[in-house]
Amino acid sequence: MTLRQEKEGKKLVLYIEGRVDTDTSPELLELLQKEIPDIDELVLDFKNVEYISSAGLRVVLFAQKTMNSQGSMVVRNVCKEVMEIFELTCFTDILTII
Repeated sequence: MTLRQEKEGKKLVLYIEGRVDTDTSPELLELLQKEIPDIDELVLDFKNVEYISSAGLRVVLFAQKTMNSQGSMVVRNVCKEVMEIFELTCFTDILTII
């Protein structure tokens, strides 16, 4: 997994590439824990995410719960395979996916 971030004021766009799984999700969680306290808008760009596991879903859920209390979060550019995982796990009910 590769992470690239763009911060503009209180907005953070996080570009994620590769697999978000048991091996890589701790790195994503660490970055989010570091950056989230300073932002009120979070965008997770999933354009190049090919797979997300339950460990990755937990990190996304952490980000959503945190942002619910301090701002907003969207997940964008989700591929068909990852969208199916979001649908099967009912994450489509709790995430704003554009």
